[in-house]
Amino acid sequence: MATRKKRAKKAEPGSRGLAATDTQAPPPKAIVELQQRVAKDGGTVLASYRDPLGGNWLLLATLPIERVQPTPYQRDLSAAHLKRMANVLDKLGYYLDPIIATAEQDGVWWTPNGSHRLAALKQLGGRAITALVVPDRTLAFQILALNTEKAHNLKDKSLEVIRMARALAVDSDKNESAFAMEFEEPVLLTLGPCYEQNGRFSGGAYRPALARVEEFAEQRLDKALKAREQRAQQLLALDERVTAVIAALKGRGIQSPYLRAFVTARINPIRFAKTTDLSADELLQKMTAAAAKFDVAKVRADQIQASGPADAAEE
Repeated sequence: MATRKKRAKKAEPGSRGLAATDTQAPPPKAIVELQQRVAKDGGTVLASYRDPLGGNWLLLATLPIERVQPTPYQRDLSAAHLKRMANVLDKLGYYLDPIIATAEQDGVWWTPNGSHRLAALKQLGGRAITALVVPDRTLAFQILALNTEKAHNLKDKSLEVIRMARALAVDSDKNESAFAMEFEEPVLLTLGPCYEQNGRFSGGAYRPALARVEEFAEQRLDKALKAREQRAQQLLALDERVTAVIAALKGRGIQSPYLRAFVTARINPIRFAKTTDLSADELLQKMTAAAAKFDVAKVRADQIQASGPADAAEE
């Protein structure tokens, strides 16, 4: 059952974090060791300080560009975005937006939020990149929260989350629910494998229904991923039936960019329900059955036009 989120209370001005004069202090042993790691790998520490918001230690450093890699489960590079970014950096002659970096195996640094900036600098022949070096390596999994260089669409989010989940499952015995912050939405774990198998999959058409019933599993991540893969197969099978319905509608001369959103809304059994007890698997079964019985002869073109973009979900 959906619950209304409580509105966060507005903080009192000046009530949180460190004063500007409190951000410098003798660094702890872990930060000294991180400084040494930067130097060992051919980088330079420009500053060490405590973040004013949480008081956590950070380094501002320049790292040899060949030692920095994007985390392996990030979305694919956008050629158009990369070209624009490289052109802007080339014209300005300034690089003013440090990436975040964490120390990985010897000689390797990962960035969870800077793949396009890193690629642009490499394309321009850059030798070094400026980074905020974070001692907490788990930040490498906070991709969705940290990425500010290009807005994620649903496909980007879903692919990053499923790749990240598989990487975490290798060494973790935690439940899927323990990674709620990293994964952001449980539905992304179901949509991810669908996008892997079909790059043109229209996940936005199914997200509104699934988002109401999907939950993070109280099950070890590796086992939960197997269930996600099976659910993704259910969803792909449903999409095949929906695609057949759309083809039949087009055969009747009905054309609209919102056909898939229209059909999936019509076969959604909880579309107007305030609450539901259906599981995600049960929902997909009911939608698949409804798609199989869909009577295209009863659909009028004006019904689809009336539904318009309101039923077309984000892609």
